[in-house]
Amino acid sequence: MPPSTTPGQTPALTTDLFRIHTIEACAWHALPAPQSERHGDWILRLAGGYTKRANSANAAVPHASFDGVQEAAQALYARHGLPAVFRVTPLAEPEADAQLQAAGYTVFDPSRVMVRALDGPLPPSASPVEITAQPTPAWLAGLAAANGIAAQHQPIHHAMVNAIALPAAFATLRHAGEAIGFGLAVREGDAVGFYDIVIAPAHRRRGHAAVLMHALMDWAREDGVHSQAPAGPRWAYLQVRDQNPAARQLYAGLGFQDFYRYHYRVPAEG
Repeated sequence: MPPSTTPGQTPALTTDLFRIHTIEACAWHALPAPQSERHGDWILRLAGGYTKRANSANAAVPHASFDGVQEAAQALYARHGLPAVFRVTPLAEPEADAQLQAAGYTVFDPSRVMVRALDGPLPPSASPVEITAQPTPAWLAGLAAANGIAAQHQPIHHAMVNAIALPAAFATLRHAGEAIGFGLAVREGDAVGFYDIVIAPAHRRRGHAAVLMHALMDWAREDGVHSQAPAGPRWAYLQVRDQNPAARQLYAGLGFQDFYRYHYRVPAEG
């Protein structure tokens, strides 16, 4: 699924919006928020304040109307003691972003979605990567430590991961016997999403993340998508922050290309 617009441009074609909607839906299903509420064309997700992605309002359909969404989201998140956060993707009508800007919401954490096909040869993993079909206590604890997940958020994180119902791969990379890297792949149909690719701080900038990705892409093609997906393109997606150029360079080197961008709108005081 290669991008059909120049990187940096907002996709506008119907085919683009269909693909974007597919990715957005896959991402919601891959890491389900404990609670969600539908308001018109938007989904309001709740996860006790752990991550903006799981505690934000998201356009759920192409050309999503924003009528009444701001007020509904503000009321819902206020009831749960959380700020109203809006994740603005190309699925939203342009007036959504303009309305939030006029209301004093500021842009935060601009990010992009990158994609690549999984057809063709993939480079082999040269280091031992363990992949399990379920998260182990060691995987959950290791990821939380490597990713700096605060202690008060770990129960929510662990519950979200344990709630994954789709076929998934939980990867652990070892170096000299020590678990130093962790990653997650979740498959839905002919799409595979990669999440939480993280290396322990003391071992970063040494190529370990690429090893993890190679192993997960191989799993996706051989054990996941290749064996069970219907006919048609088989592809992968991931989300990365604009302010993480090292990760963007890594994924580009692995064949991923920019497809679309999104950002959050948060209250000015947030």
